[in-house]
Amino acid sequence: MSNPQPVTGPAANRATVIAVIGNPNTGKSTLFNALTGLRQKTANYPGVTVERHTGSINLDGQAVTLVDLPGAYSLAAQSPDEMIAIDVLLGHVESISRPRAILAVADAANLRRNLFLITQLAELDLPIVLAVNMIDLAKQKGIRVDCERIGRQLGITAVPIIASSGHGLDELRAALTAAIDELPPERPMLLPAVHQAAKQLWARLQDAGLHITEYEVERALIDARGSAERRFELIAGADFFTELEAQRSKLSTGASLAAMEAKARYELIGRVLENAEQRETPQLTFADRLDRITNQPVIGLLLFIIVMATVFQAVFSWATPMMELIDSAAGSLGGLIATRMPPGALSSLLVDGVIGGVGSVVIFLPQILILFAFIIFLEDSGYMPRVAFMADRVMRSCGLSGQSFIPMLSAYACAVPSIMATRVIPERRDRLATMLAAPLMTCSARLPVYALLIAAFIPKQYYLGGLVNLQGLVLLSLYLLGIAGGISTALLLKRTALRGPTPTFLIELPPYRLPSPKSMLIKLLARGKIFLKRAGTIIFTVAVFIWALAYFPRPQVIIDHYETQRVEAAITWQGEGLATRLGDIAQREAAELLEQSALGRIGKSITPLFAPLGWDWKVSAAVIAGFPAREVVIAVLGTIYAVGDAEGNEHALIDRLKDARHADGTPVFTLPMVIGLLVFYAFCLQCAATIAVMYRETNGWRWPLFAWCYMTGLGYLGALLVFQLGSRVT
Repeated sequence: MSNPQPVTGPAANRATVIAVIGNPNTGKSTLFNALTGLRQKTANYPGVTVERHTGSINLDGQAVTLVDLPGAYSLAAQSPDEMIAIDVLLGHVESISRPRAILAVADAANLRRNLFLITQLAELDLPIVLAVNMIDLAKQKGIRVDCERIGRQLGITAVPIIASSGHGLDELRAALTAAIDELPPERPMLLPAVHQAAKQLWARLQDAGLHITEYEVERALIDARGSAERRFELIAGADFFTELEAQRSKLSTGASLAAMEAKARYELIGRVLENAEQRETPQLTFADRLDRITNQPVIGLLLFIIVMATVFQAVFSWATPMMELIDSAAGSLGGLIATRMPPGALSSLLVDGVIGGVGSVVIFLPQILILFAFIIFLEDSGYMPRVAFMADRVMRSCGLSGQSFIPMLSAYACAVPSIMATRVIPERRDRLATMLAAPLMTCSARLPVYALLIAAFIPKQYYLGGLVNLQGLVLLSLYLLGIAGGISTALLLKRTALRGPTPTFLIELPPYRLPSPKSMLIKLLARGKIFLKRAGTIIFTVAVFIWALAYFPRPQVIIDHYETQRVEAAITWQGEGLATRLGDIAQREAAELLEQSALGRIGKSITPLFAPLGWDWKVSAAVIAGFPAREVVIAVLGTIYAVGDAEGNEHALIDRLKDARHADGTPVFTLPMVIGLLVFYAFCLQCAATIAVMYRETNGWRWPLFAWCYMTGLGYLGALLVFQLGSRVT
């Protein structure tokens, strides 16, 4: 078979590439992490949002790049992840030279299914090393595998390994070193007539000057309505596509070529495993007993509630010491710069813009890492697929499947990794619906706003003998409101703009196993790095921009006026009285300068828009300033209401909010206005990082702009209804 020729030119100077591929749940990522360690890079493939994981490995003194391809059950690609895997193997990705060899990973306990992909890989004219993983778990199930016999019958090298413990990795490295210079295995000829027809059609395409590989022609012939067929139609044109369909109809004789190929392939696998695999009566292990218990509906639901309660307790409680440490470090650094530099624009930029902007992101990193640590542990242990299976029935009620559950769960810490996690969903409509619903889940950035307003305006009333308090019920209601908003959004989209059939949800339930600590740490560090790089830089940039709006212009007449007051205070006051007087002057000066700044003027200009919600210009300005990150609104409110550092003077800020008045003397923060403001923050999309990541994942501004308009409009309408109806009742 004719496949892509060896790469020449600039690409030929790139490092030798070995592609790592295998079925999901075979331990492929664990093996990749064990081989490469921290020598990994993560980026996107050019033109798509699929992540590319590469790692460096030294094989007998030669630098080799391992490319970790997305998990796949076959080469009949459907999802973006599977399509990019085929492109890498065929050498169609410009930034990566075609692999010199393939490292295929298989589960020793599921070889019959895993070898389906392996036999397809044998048709790519590339040397193959098969890592037969988890041989220890296979032995516990009474399965014994003769890897040498399997390799001999397929013409490849098969190595038994245990990726989680490192067993067999030295032998695997030696096999990879040899494979780079080996000849590819002899291609298994399953459907000779189909192969011959594809070869003839490919020759005619070459004569017509159309560049497509013989392998792709054969896959297009077999996989009707698959990605290979779509690519063939795009490259070859209508006439050749009509010929392809005619050949398929002639060869299939009423049956599906894909079904014929699958039957022939499994017959080959049966012959390979006939004497290479021995199965005895399996012993009932602890994992088997645990599986039987946790798969029962009632027990499984109770266990899930306990696990989720633990996760949220950890996210919102365990992270507190580290968050306080980061906050303290940022405050100390800001204080050090403020004392070492003279007051002015540069000092304010560094303290309020740079340090404040970075700190507002980094402070949430402990929560993100704790949530990811739990998710990685639950995924690698085999529990998360069972949760997705249980959640499938609920998700299907709104047109989605269990695949959407895990990304939406991630949104409780931050919508950024949640949106990135939607890549596992093959169907684009369902991926978009999940992506647009996830930001409505109550992320950790909303908590500071909720905590401030609830503590200030919701009375401390207790029920059921003190077991239940009103403030806690309001917080719970806001969480439930977010869930209802997310589910309703997904249901609305699936019945309108993203209308389509509810996807079939097929999921493999892997055995319970203890995750590899090294692999977990590598994944955790990688995800933390992605969060800081994609979210931190965006929020940092926007935060500096907001600082500029809040700092400029600075009318000299205001500065001179308060400088005069300072001179008079120095003459009139002494000791603590002077310090208090100067502090009060500084706070009033900051408030008046903010009112005259670009941000203050914007707030006043849009007051008529938000007046029906009961907001004054100060609340409006704070909401605008909170666009890069919701939690910024607290610091802005603190400055606007002249109390300096809001976090350090929480009770003073609460008192000032309670005393705030409109021009006619009526209070600004009434109970209907506060509840409306909480509803607004429950729905609105005030997160620049979320919008930017949504843009990257959808390759355009259409859906991010729709999400912002939809969620902001939903928040505005909710706040309007609550304030107007509540004001009439009270």
